[in-house]
Amino acid sequence: MRVKDCNNTADFRKLARKRLPAPLFHYIDGGSDDEMSLKRNTEAFNNVRLIPDALADLSSMDLSVNVLGQDIDWPVFCSPTGMNRLFHHDGERAVCKAAEKSKTLYSLSTLSNVSIEEIGALTAGAKCFQLYIHKDRGLSYAFIERCKQANFSSLCLTVDTLVAGNRERDLVSGMVIPPKLTLNSLLSFMTHPLWGLNFLTSEKFDMANVSGHVEEGSKKLTSVIDYINKQFDRSITWKDAEQAVQAWGGPFAIKGIMSVEDARRAIDIGASAVMISNHGGRQLDGATAPFDQLPAIVDAVGDKIEVILDGGVRRGTHVLKALAMGAKACMVGRGYLYALAAGGQPGVERALTLLRAEVERDMILMGCSNVKQLNRSKLHFD
Repeated sequence: MRVKDCNNTADFRKLARKRLPAPLFHYIDGGSDDEMSLKRNTEAFNNVRLIPDALADLSSMDLSVNVLGQDIDWPVFCSPTGMNRLFHHDGERAVCKAAEKSKTLYSLSTLSNVSIEEIGALTAGAKCFQLYIHKDRGLSYAFIERCKQANFSSLCLTVDTLVAGNRERDLVSGMVIPPKLTLNSLLSFMTHPLWGLNFLTSEKFDMANVSGHVEEGSKKLTSVIDYINKQFDRSITWKDAEQAVQAWGGPFAIKGIMSVEDARRAIDIGASAVMISNHGGRQLDGATAPFDQLPAIVDAVGDKIEVILDGGVRRGTHVLKALAMGAKACMVGRGYLYALAAGGQPGVERALTLLRAEVERDMILMGCSNVKQLNRSKLHFD
């Protein structure tokens, strides 16, 4: 199988599994504990059915939305994901360029392998930075100032990762950063020589945004779980989030919102958007799916704050269901990571192109020429 043979997220997943050593594939693919939330995130979309209209004038289509202060050509954008260099040697650069070509928003993780400054200068596309609050508060607030200088258009604060979820696949596979041969992973790394060659002959692995401030992950081996547990600040409160919103002074989202009460608090502190997310099923297992929570949150705050869905999106129909339920836009993470691992920037470009084509085709089949026409009258609830 080659990138050009991939027609959907499942195909990219299969190709990524072939091309990545097992610890790295399972780091993308896995969730926490029994992975019930991971599975539910996508399965939740099956609880509603789409109701199409016929004989509408579909001679022109408009998929565009304005989200976090930016006009994007279609209602899906790239969720922040860390350490993309593990999956392809071009890492975040490849995803950022692909997002620009797709005319959508790119989100950069605090735990990226490419710096805020380089990504800021790389493309003219809309860019959001995902902020984690470290115990070193000075480091965290320095990120905000760096993003201002690098012309990022928005920020999001992730609030669901005060402690790492129990990601047992990582424990079994021996996943550490930077990657290292272990008894558990030796055979898998040996049977993926092309990945190893690219990793060893490309630039040195580095946690670019925290390099020089935090040794773990760049100079010291650590597991992702240990990094989160050691470096992230568990004492943060809504007051800290409010201070971050004020320090940024522009479009600001709170990522990891799952309750109506927290969505209301996000409004109170001046946030521009909430990203309904359970961290891709990688944190609290047994948590409800973002799509399950979407109607209650939209009904409570949808006229006061942008509501963005993050989690489980694999198909264009998932996007249409989320928008009809009241979401402003959707985010994808695993979907582009599989494609990155499968084929670098061309892989991500193809994955985004295919998903956009699905969204447009499905809108035509729904009898909708504009995303604003999607509402709950287009949904049948089981």
